[in-house]
Amino acid sequence: MKIVIIYGSENDRAYLAGGKAYLEENELDYEEKVLSVHRNFEELGAYLDAVRESGDKCVFIAVAGLSAALPGIVAVRTDMPVLGVPVPASLNGIDALLSIIQMPGGVPVASVGIHKNAPLNACILAHRILKFAA
Repeated sequence: MKIVIIYGSENDRAYLAGGKAYLEENELDYEEKVLSVHRNFEELGAYLDAVRESGDKCVFIAVAGLSAALPGIVAVRTDMPVLGVPVPASLNGIDALLSIIQMPGGVPVASVGIHKNAPLNACILAHRILKFAA
């Protein structure tokens, strides 16, 4: 089991630095991808299909600002846990948070808050999910 971090933009990578430090301190298996829903939709879908077909069990951390469509799309394409991390890129991140938490029925996405420790909280939560599932 591993954690998969997907960024909607290369610019979002720095926002998750504190969370990645936690993952490394706890020697957790994780991988990172930059796949925008808007710029790399086909590649994102192919990647999620490949993860599903591999049989690997993952917890996804989807980091996205602005439209914040990434967590919802990941949740639609997989049946694994998805944690949305709203980036305070515009409107102090409230637009991203609302986009993540207002998923329709059948498309569950968990979310963390919009503050400097939100990325850390997402990584701790992903770790707890993995411990519970093990």
